[in-house]
Amino acid sequence: MYQPQFGLNNSLLINIGKIEAAREIIMNAPLLPLWEKRFREDALVRTIHHGTHLEGNQLDFQEAKEVIFSQNLHSVRTRDVQEVINYRSVMDYIEQTWQKESQISERMIKELHKLVVERILPPNISGLYRTKNVVIKDSQTGEVTFRPPEPEQLQYLLAEFLHWLNKTDKNVMHPVLKAGIAHYELVRIHPFIDGNGRVARAVATLLLYSEGYDIRRFFSLEEYYDKDPLSYYQHLQKAGAGDLTPWLDYFCRGLAVELEKIKEKIQKLSSDIHLKQKLGGKQVFLNERQTKIIEYIQEVGFMQNQSFVSLFPDYSEDTILRDLKDLIDKDLIRKIGKTKGARYVLS
Repeated sequence: MYQPQFGLNNSLLINIGKIEAAREIIMNAPLLPLWEKRFREDALVRTIHHGTHLEGNQLDFQEAKEVIFSQNLHSVRTRDVQEVINYRSVMDYIEQTWQKESQISERMIKELHKLVVERILPPNISGLYRTKNVVIKDSQTGEVTFRPPEPEQLQYLLAEFLHWLNKTDKNVMHPVLKAGIAHYELVRIHPFIDGNGRVARAVATLLLYSEGYDIRRFFSLEEYYDKDPLSYYQHLQKAGAGDLTPWLDYFCRGLAVELEKIKEKIQKLSSDIHLKQKLGGKQVFLNERQTKIIEYIQEVGFMQNQSFVSLFPDYSEDTILRDLKDLIDKDLIRKIGKTKGARYVLS
């Protein structure tokens, strides 16, 4: 019977504490809908770009973003472009699945693999377990660093692991630890001929979402891994000795760092933390100009009429004044002074 081996050291507990504290702030932050959309899109791009770049994809961040939202960067779909398109499909699948499925199944893992390798691997091995032995080598030295289980063991190992995963309630084990263990185990078992890392990271994300740690879908673990790929792979290798503690410590630290970063961005945007209460908990819908006005005031501290031309060169002063009046009526900003030198500040 599968049973992961790890210990709860101080570092692990501290990072889980940081995750919980940041999660609480992020989940309850009063964000305007357009800001929420931007945070979510940013996390999507970072996840897809860094998740594929980690595996050798050569597209830069902006190129990946163009592919994600237009899918027409090149007339010919190179492997790099196809990998980004595929991982966008993976994230779409997660978005469609996480609230509907309460358990991780072999069917889901195979479907994720199909999406990862679409038009990259032949259809006859897409979504199917490998039938041959593989080895993992150091890209610089050529030294074999890991020998995954033999093909004959894959079905049994995955079934045993998924049985443990799905019967372990979040009241028994913290969801972040479960996600970290799932990430490692799928890399270790290495069920497919290619694409195992992307499938493992996707399953970890899906598991976090389905266990209540979607955290408004603002985060990207992949960026943390891609900043230091050597450390990422080294920590996975360390767990090969049977003790998952170093890997889980690394995994939890990565999520804590990412959520702390998001928390700080949100706190900067939401300088008035009582905004939600002032508005009776209602959503506030603003146009893009109004959102830009709020962001400018957040950054500078105030706004004056002289800023209109540089901020909104394509709009008349009357249009901006109407936007400002609407923001005043919504009690988001207030006007200090009555002349053209008046200042607009947050309420």
